[in-house]
Amino acid sequence: MSRAKLEKLGVKLPLFPTTSVGSLPRPDYLVQARADLKKGMLGAAELRELEKKATAFWIAKQDELGIDVLVDGEQYRGDMVAYFSEHWPGFTRSGLVRSYGNRYYHKPIVTSEVNWPGPTTVEWWQYAQGLTKKPVKGMLTGPYTMMDWSFNEHYSDRRATCLAFAGVLRKEVEALIAAGCKIIQLDEPALSVRPEELPVALEAMEAVTSGLDAYFITHACYGAFEHIYPKMLELAVDNFDLEMSNGDMRLLELFRTHKFTKDISFGVLDVHSHLLEDGSKVRQRIKQALSIIPQEQVWIDPDCGLKTRSVDEAIDKLRACVEAAQAFRN
Repeated sequence: MSRAKLEKLGVKLPLFPTTSVGSLPRPDYLVQARADLKKGMLGAAELRELEKKATAFWIAKQDELGIDVLVDGEQYRGDMVAYFSEHWPGFTRSGLVRSYGNRYYHKPIVTSEVNWPGPTTVEWWQYAQGLTKKPVKGMLTGPYTMMDWSFNEHYSDRRATCLAFAGVLRKEVEALIAAGCKIIQLDEPALSVRPEELPVALEAMEAVTSGLDAYFITHACYGAFEHIYPKMLELAVDNFDLEMSNGDMRLLELFRTHKFTKDISFGVLDVHSHLLEDGSKVRQRIKQALSIIPQEQVWIDPDCGLKTRSVDEAIDKLRACVEAAQAFRN
């Protein structure tokens, strides 16, 4: 059904479509430029031109590698929640909070009603899409994760906060669709953190995507999915992007007990490792997927965003995805 939906939208993809989760590493010149901006040594307009240069690099590189559904690489974004809080009224910025490992972000504080000021990501999506004939995903953070990764000092409870984010995100999704975006990803890495709140996440995603003419993907990673599966399949999206390799394919055992009914972007490469997996290892992971999930439902990508890898490492891992997909198509 999902493949038919894509074709109805005018998007024709081969078997085993390749993509990536969203973030890609910044070239050294952009890392330096962002540091120079903080020191007052570079202006915002100059930084934006370098962000556009880096975006163009990643679009061209994905095209060259043969990726089927592209991402803009998020060269202009910082943290996936803080980025939106910096653009939407209703937030103030807190101190640094640990995300994982040695990664920190400024956890936003909701201090008044959150509003949509107008398109936040559309201009960047249009720029990236204008550089390629292949589809580029619109990239957003889902309402449940926006709520869970923010402090709330305004709304009555977590559900109210989550639904407020859903209302704003729906307007952003509508703006992307109006601009011509056909595939939109709403990331929900917090989906399985509080299993008792899954109904809130389901309600919020329904509020974002219901009745809209696009193909929706959600990325959820490194979670205790055994506590929310198969109920999570009710999330109002067409495709779950899941890390599989880092977890030694343990999720497949869940899928044996209850049929996986969505498309799946199947993570075949561990993004937290500098090592590039052998091609036979990647192909074996795909074979394991196909023992349970029909091939028409399977997309191929890395486990998670590649921004923590070097540029060369990210390119090698994307190439490995393409080579594996081509092997199975043949």
